[in-house]
Amino acid sequence: MSLTDKAIEQIRELIRSGALPPGAKLPPEPDLAAQLGLSRNLAREAVKALAVARVLEVRRGDGTYVTSLQPSLLLEGLGGAVELLQGDAGALIDLMEVRRLFEPVATALAATRISEDGLAEVKRHLDAMREARDDVERLNLHDAAFHRAVVAATGNETLLTILEGISGRTLRARIWRGLVDAQASGRTLAEHEAIFSALAGRDAALSQAAALVHVSNTERWLREHLDSTNGEFDR
Repeated sequence: MSLTDKAIEQIRELIRSGALPPGAKLPPEPDLAAQLGLSRNLAREAVKALAVARVLEVRRGDGTYVTSLQPSLLLEGLGGAVELLQGDAGALIDLMEVRRLFEPVATALAATRISEDGLAEVKRHLDAMREARDDVERLNLHDAAFHRAVVAATGNETLLTILEGISGRTLRARIWRGLVDAQASGRTLAEHEAIFSALAGRDAALSQAAALVHVSNTERWLREHLDSTNGEFDR
């Protein structure tokens, strides 16, 4: 472990222990360095690294604060990283596999927790998808919102942030474009309807199965598309 890594770990420990809770202001750099037994340069580098990771927030002219430490904030960079992987065929398949592992289980959990308002939100986006079946941009918008509403019903913010991150807005749009071009959008809409129906029945097993069919079919389409284009996925 480098000296900078050790310095980062020392500040993390202050946060984990509650000595620096969410919203707390860090001591001035000289005091922080002295408290941790570090050089000012090491303390500065550690603070910069934790600011990049969204653990700390540097407010110019005011000081450095511990953020809210909410999963949605700390995992925010995941979506950006996924967008950067859009040209890597192997990475795209890996992401779809992760989605296939997580999303069906999340959908099953949602079936046991979803409220009437939550169900109405899912249906609203499903209805919008039906109306926009030939409009890729609107389909993509409401498809993403449909799945977000489903996972949000679990009440698990970490799960929601991870799944939103790995889905990838650009990838989702490109898949919808391909499905519309291949006239397969009707089948995919039917898969969304099956997910909604299972959720409405509060049937966890059926919800998981419906989500698994949907994600697996999407993954199969992506694999076939990549094979037919020699791994190229044009933007």
